[in-house]
Amino acid sequence: MPSERERADDPLKKSPPTAAARRLAEKQAAAARQRAQAAQRRRRLITVGAPLAAVLCVIALLVVIKLATGAGAPKSGQKASHANQTVTQQLAGVPSGVLDQIGVGDAAAKPKAITAPALTSGGKPLVLYVGAEYCPYCAAERWAVAVALERFGSFSGLGQTASSPSDVYPSTPTLTFHGATYTSRYLAFVARETQSNQVVDGQYAPLDRLTAAQQTLLSKYDSGGGIPFIDFAGRYVISGATYDPAVLKGRTHAQVAAALSDPSSPIARSIDGSANLITAAICASTGDQPAAVCTASGVRAGAAAIGAGT
Repeated sequence: MPSERERADDPLKKSPPTAAARRLAEKQAAAARQRAQAAQRRRRLITVGAPLAAVLCVIALLVVIKLATGAGAPKSGQKASHANQTVTQQLAGVPSGVLDQIGVGDAAAKPKAITAPALTSGGKPLVLYVGAEYCPYCAAERWAVAVALERFGSFSGLGQTASSPSDVYPSTPTLTFHGATYTSRYLAFVARETQSNQVVDGQYAPLDRLTAAQQTLLSKYDSGGGIPFIDFAGRYVISGATYDPAVLKGRTHAQVAAALSDPSSPIARSIDGSANLITAAICASTGDQPAAVCTASGVRAGAAAIGAGT
């Protein structure tokens, strides 16, 4: 028979585990199963998530590229329409007393004298304007040009629109000379709006074409290469805006036109001040006619600023 020691060493003869030992073993087994399941879930996430993350990265990259390439893309502005009658009446009716009180006002630039052959049409001094409807600087300058020209004659068929919403000074309220006619005893006016503010195939649609002679003038005297460009009968030129377009920000056409007769308005001080400079440049080519306009104190202030008649 086995000895007592041999029976103690025989594993088959050991005492069964206690209840506490069984519970501990069960907990350890459950924990092991949970770790195995968690590891399996992580493997599944890696297997599925890596391709998904790659797809999301590609999508994000495409969005960034689209935003980057589309940030500078031109956008269409307000379509041109017939100018409101009240607007045109206020343009033509700026009181001479207001213009005289303002003088050169807040105009930041002035017409530059040039030495060139006389520019005429039909025996009259010719004012040539070159701009574009999308252009914010043209948008500002048209107001001053229109106020000045109304002192020598009258417009018909003026339009109103706004500059490009995707350029500097976005959506500046303005007029358009495209399709308009101008009548005067003293001078001729030719306007060329070379492009609209409507985008077609990624570019602003063409409007008025320059003649070879007009293109030559632009190339020779537009030293900055910008628009608007205005040639006053071969005597003076303007390249760019003569005042800050920011003064028109957030205004409607009606608000701009109404402000022209208020000498305390920053709009009037900018537009009317520039109009006096433009008027002085025109008077230099018309022999100071009409006298009532060209001898007005506001125009004389403009003439002194540009050196006209000196």
